[in-house]
Amino acid sequence: MLSFLEFEEKQDPHSPTSVTSKPRGSCLTRRIPLICLSAAAFLSLNGCTAVKVKLGMRVYLAKTPVVAMQASLPKGPAIAPGQKLSLVAQFTQPDGTVLLTEGQGNGKVLWSELVVTPLVVTSDQKGHVALPRDPRVSDGKVAHVTITVPSHSDLRAELNIPITYDYLFVANYTGSVGSSGLNGSDGIDGTSGSMGSIDLNNPAPGGNGTNGTDGGNGWDGGNGGDAPPVDIRVALRSGAHPLLQISVSATGKERFYLVDPRGGALTVKAEGGAGGSGGRGGRGGRGGSGGIGTPNGSSGMDGASGRNGFDGSPGRGGSITVIYDPQARPFLGAIHLSNQGGPPPVFREEPVASLW
Repeated sequence: MLSFLEFEEKQDPHSPTSVTSKPRGSCLTRRIPLICLSAAAFLSLNGCTAVKVKLGMRVYLAKTPVVAMQASLPKGPAIAPGQKLSLVAQFTQPDGTVLLTEGQGNGKVLWSELVVTPLVVTSDQKGHVALPRDPRVSDGKVAHVTITVPSHSDLRAELNIPITYDYLFVANYTGSVGSSGLNGSDGIDGTSGSMGSIDLNNPAPGGNGTNGTDGGNGWDGGNGGDAPPVDIRVALRSGAHPLLQISVSATGKERFYLVDPRGGALTVKAEGGAGGSGGRGGRGGRGGSGGIGTPNGSSGMDGASGRNGFDGSPGRGGSITVIYDPQARPFLGAIHLSNQGGPPPVFREEPVASLW
């Protein structure tokens, strides 16, 4: 079988449909760009770990001697509910050379050669760990990961990940964005006039060009959606390190947050959705040119461009009601509300028991 590098025309030279072959050098020269493109596409689609290893961009741990291993969380040391962070594993070779994992470590070691066993957090095959958004899952616990290497059973790294609530949480109930208007259709160009004659002995006028048609108007954008009403309850977990327990309810669903008021905050958004942009008016068709003759024909008039569509109106902000326990009053500054276009938020102080 001939490869695409070796293929040549092999027809009967006496056949009327035969193609004269060119020197192999010129044929190969023409194919080099195609070969390069094919190779690039293959690498892009397949990731081609074997090629990356061959080029020194990656290493196989199974074929690499390593004597020590440790793990870290560069953007840690702690993780907050709903947050996703990247792990880095570091390996030391007998000669002291350090190898790091791909991804956050920007190294050569493949995460596919490691096994991450998480506790409280979850992990994926790219070296990321994530903490569930619901704080009730992790409250009072410490997250932990264990990293092992199947090809080096003597290596093992353990990492405790403290859980923090000193974080900027966001509960977003903004209304939907309006749909964009469709563009108007372009006008049709006019046709050119027929040619006359410029022969002085037999003159004939050129035909007139026809007018271009008008462009269509752009469609108006859709209106933004209204934000739903939002109810917030706030309780205080007192102690040497007080925390705010917060419940946010909207659209029949309830979400929970645990916020450290000494640096963390919760922003609740119930803004109206932005209106959709209006469509562009269509371009007017160009008038046809007059035909050449004696005299020349008149050119047609350009069609008028269509009007741009109007932007949709923004939606209305939702109402926000905050019910807070008296003990939580000094820490209400950690709760930020945004409902532009809606009624002013309502605050009510009344006893709120522990939310979980």
